[in-house]
Amino acid sequence: MVRALLQGEQILDVRKGGISEDERHFSVQSNRFWLYPTVEHQRAELCKPAYARWVPETETTAPPNRDIRIDGWADIVRTASTNNPDVLDVLDGRVIWTRDYVESRFSWKKQEPLWILALRVYRLHDSVTIPYRDEYGGCTSWVDLDGLPDDPASLPSVPALSQIAFLSRLRAASEVIPDGLEKPP
Repeated sequence: MVRALLQGEQILDVRKGGISEDERHFSVQSNRFWLYPTVEHQRAELCKPAYARWVPETETTAPPNRDIRIDGWADIVRTASTNNPDVLDVLDGRVIWTRDYVESRFSWKKQEPLWILALRVYRLHDSVTIPYRDEYGGCTSWVDLDGLPDDPASLPSVPALSQIAFLSRLRAASEVIPDGLEKPP
């Protein structure tokens, strides 16, 4: 998923929250964050065919000793939370995940809304590698990584998409997502 964001293949992310989340539901904890590459809970068959190869490639190109290579960061520029199943049709052409996988995320924990995050993504000029720590593992949306600057924008980086391309995709998504996308909390 991080690779899709860094290559500009998608600007939307979907979240429901993991079993290790506070109170087991998703919430936005920061509007700017490092993109932590992981293949936990990711399998090639959950991706559309054009992107399935990225899962094993991510595993084989990872640094040794479980170190973590950080290649970029993101700003959350818009959000939506919804229980409207019409969103599944909208998301199908805007994420690398299969329709079945997105539907399974939507259906999991029915009482909780599906969160849609519109992300402005930046690629670092030079990747940063940090040691893996056991507390980084588990099923959670947010991980506090040690050894990185507090503000990702403090390191030289470039947008994954041009301003025109990004705004075009953001506008298109905002127009079709039920109830639209709002500025983040």
